[in-house]
Amino acid sequence: MKRISLWIPVLVFCFCISGLAFAQDDIQKHLSCKYCGMDREKFAHSRVLIQNDDGTTVGTCSLHCAAIELAINIDKTIKVIEVGDYYSKNLIDVEKAFWVIGGNKMGVMTRRAKWAFEKKEDAEKFQAENNGDLATYDQAIKAVYEDMYQDTQMIREKRKMSRTMKEHKH
Repeated sequence: MKRISLWIPVLVFCFCISGLAFAQDDIQKHLSCKYCGMDREKFAHSRVLIQNDDGTTVGTCSLHCAAIELAINIDKTIKVIEVGDYYSKNLIDVEKAFWVIGGNKMGVMTRRAKWAFEKKEDAEKFQAENNGDLATYDQAIKAVYEDMYQDTQMIREKRKMSRTMKEHKH
């Protein structure tokens, strides 16, 4: 019996490590966002993984880019959508996440941030430090579509400025 109990911590450790490796698998499969090209590992705290019933997956850097995917592929049947937890960077179900919309912290691909948290207390802590409103996934995705025009204009302007600066350096 003692021999078995000695192996339990080792097995638990191995299970945890393999879980972490599996959780990061989506980054290796989708290194950059399909729509904007951003590095999904750098934005692991906001990345989204869409898994369809047909077995295909799409990795994006943010809920903004995920919303583009959802709108373009309206006929795809979604199995699950996961988002990076802001603090742990682990993927969590968007429907079960606790969301904070807005606040002082600039969002990814958006002016009005949409951050996901696995634990309600983490969302409340973030909100206390950065303002914003607690929300559900439905409210967060609705906010993405409401913000899409202004966010697209902001991104276009930033990229135009970046190109102009590069041209002036040469």
